[in-house]
Amino acid sequence: MKRITKKELFFEKTLKLISEKGFKATTMRDIAHELNFEVANVYNYIDSKEALLEDYLFSTLEEFVVYLDNIMNSSYSPVEKLKFVISKHVQYTLNKPYEVSLFVYEWRNLKGEKLEEFKLKRSGYISTVSNIIDEGISEGSLRKMDSEFATFMVISSMRWLFSMITNDDIKVNPIEIEKQLTDFIFKGIENK
Repeated sequence: MKRITKKELFFEKTLKLISEKGFKATTMRDIAHELNFEVANVYNYIDSKEALLEDYLFSTLEEFVVYLDNIMNSSYSPVEKLKFVISKHVQYTLNKPYEVSLFVYEWRNLKGEKLEEFKLKRSGYISTVSNIIDEGISEGSLRKMDSEFATFMVISSMRWLFSMITNDDIKVNPIEIEKQLTDFIFKGIENK
């Protein structure tokens, strides 16, 4: 079993705390208290809460974009591509639920150019998923529907998965979750 470093523990507990309390409500003092640190020691790990937020939001988005680019550059059908998108999202969320929580809730706390940059990149990701759905509709493998609405429903279905994973009262089997989510989405959009 891999041993967790102090730095990894710091980020894990900090992300969990922000996920539970919210970015604005979480103070540096809260982070220090959670880790039994003096507040000054928190700055050994991060420059600021804002820098932490930016780093995690942009690295999460970049990972989503990289896997989506790989899927788009494959020779698979639109249905298979969409299944891969769902699969990768589930796998990522299972491995990094608190990063996904930040991604879903806390991006609004970015400021100025960083907020605009994030929104532009996120919009590009959504547009690419929409293109997959458009291709599926055009070739007849997905039923005729408003692709913007279908994209919204697919992304919304995946977006909230982290809340199940971070809930200690719910036992999650990764294989079952991926299959159930894929089946749920495709029952609504597949042309059968």
